[in-house]
Amino acid sequence: MIEKVRIKVRRLKDEFSDIPLPEYSTQGSSGLDIRAAVKEEIVISPGEIKLVETNLSVEIPETYEIQVRPRSGLAAKYGIGILNSPGTVDSDYRGEIKIILINFGKEDFKIFRGDRIAQLVISKIYKAELIETDGLELSERGEGGFGHTGKS
Repeated sequence: MIEKVRIKVRRLKDEFSDIPLPEYSTQGSSGLDIRAAVKEEIVISPGEIKLVETNLSVEIPETYEIQVRPRSGLAAKYGIGILNSPGTVDSDYRGEIKIILINFGKEDFKIFRGDRIAQLVISKIYKAELIETDGLELSERGEGGFGHTGKS
């Protein structure tokens, strides 16, 4: 059975109350689709970055985060991505969730009121305890860096 996490959601302006809250599109979806809360269409030209408002703020339990990820359909069809993907909404953040979209495509992309622009994935977080040391155990990889294993 899938564990459910309660997250409080607050709409910031009444003028966008017609826009649905984030929701799962299918039973098996891992991400909640979040929508644009815009009065007028936004045009993102090729290579351009826009910060898109959602009119939502959240209260996340302390041991969780929300990851903001691109929607695969927007990426595949139009070249629309999220610049800091995945973006992170921390448990102590109470401001508006805004989505940093970038147009990697070749055509202008229009966003209209209520369009699904990203997905939110709820993730458990773990805090690391860093232990300073003078040496690390050897591994097969060692210090092999980017691309050291080749393509095939």
